[in-house]
Amino acid sequence: MDTPIFDFVTAYRDRKALRLHMPGHKGVGTLGVEALDITEINGADVLYHAEGIIGQSEANAAKLFGTARTVYSTEGSSLAIRAMLYLAVLWAKAEGKQPVIAAGRNAHKTFLTAAALLDIDPVWLYPNRREDILTCMITGPELEAFFTQADVIPTAIYITSPDYLGNVADVRALAEVCHRYGVLLLVDNAHGAYLRFLPDRDGNAGRGEACSTVAVGHPMDLGADICCDSAHKTLPVLTGGAYLHISKGAPKGLAERADQAMALFASTSPSYLIMESLDLTNRYLAEEYRERLEGFVRRVAILKQRLVKNGYTLIGNEPLKITVKGKTYGYTGNELAAVLEAENMICEFSDPDYVVLMLTPELSDQALARIEEVLTGLERKKEILTIMPELPVPDKRFTPREALFLPGKRELVDQCLGRVLVSPSVSCPPAIPVVVCGEIIDEASIEVFNYYGIEACVVY
Repeated sequence: MDTPIFDFVTAYRDRKALRLHMPGHKGVGTLGVEALDITEINGADVLYHAEGIIGQSEANAAKLFGTARTVYSTEGSSLAIRAMLYLAVLWAKAEGKQPVIAAGRNAHKTFLTAAALLDIDPVWLYPNRREDILTCMITGPELEAFFTQADVIPTAIYITSPDYLGNVADVRALAEVCHRYGVLLLVDNAHGAYLRFLPDRDGNAGRGEACSTVAVGHPMDLGADICCDSAHKTLPVLTGGAYLHISKGAPKGLAERADQAMALFASTSPSYLIMESLDLTNRYLAEEYRERLEGFVRRVAILKQRLVKNGYTLIGNEPLKITVKGKTYGYTGNELAAVLEAENMICEFSDPDYVVLMLTPELSDQALARIEEVLTGLERKKEILTIMPELPVPDKRFTPREALFLPGKRELVDQCLGRVLVSPSVSCPPAIPVVVCGEIIDEASIEVFNYYGIEACVVY
């Protein structure tokens, strides 16, 4: 597979031209990569109006992912999420419908800000059982029940899969329900770009003992209409590299409007370093990645089995995440993360309940052995029985758009009872709000804030 962006930029570097254009470093500097950092000079194409090397590279990516259209983002999946919602609004208006989007409650805060920008008032989906703020696995029957009871059939369903803990939804079942009702399925697949390249795309390869029987595959293979992938999260791509995918089965016109949707929210100064990284990764995915992934997934599955045998409780069915429910082993998630950090092993995320390890084939077998050595060498203690307080279902006073434009004041959480949340009070990771902007903070909300160590909120 060719690499048109990287080839153009390296040829330009080798010309040693006098750079009378941006960026200001002029191709030299202390980082050592400045010579490969360019802007939209003649021949370099224009992202979101791609007719040259960027367009060729995106076409390569679309072929790899089996899509009607794949568009690059150098601003992560956050940009692609905004574009997804915009495309759903466009499609609704083209169909003569009022845009309504129903979303799993564990949506990333970017979903909220995008909804505010587009004046969408989300309808929240809750599963029959929800144990923490990070998980919201809606099943096909639950979605069917939602549709049969809804006053208005939504324009689109928006889910997060895989979620931060490594739970993968039954995308195929959800897609079948959505399409039966003429509804788009949008998937935040930020953590799952690699799922397209699993050896068994229908599911079983690499699942650990604690995993479900849900098919683990890429949303574009399982019936989703639009999804985003953060390439940088699970593929060897520089931070910020991501994809917006439009499926071959999506309604006509969405693929043609994808560039417009991205350009509406994107910087006009995209990073060519990130695009070069995406471009080179196409070759890697085409030539050697599947084989490397297959072997690595098997080795991770063995590691998971050994951890379970040693007494650890693992959750999730995503092959490249190890999510440990620490309390059953006598440690909070934060304590386990601290143990690993003391051994110079830095985790992706931890909270009072879980520690999350994100793995890729770029890690060595020695790294996997080191994880096993440290965790199995840790003394097991008495199980911690404290659990997270019951999750709130707050009343809403304002839409997200109305709330974000209210004059807010930062207050300590214990002073926020009865106040309206103006902006999400959670950092990234995990960037999943306990209370959504526009909702009233109740006693249950404050208990959960305190549990997660959220000390202050911006309220009205």
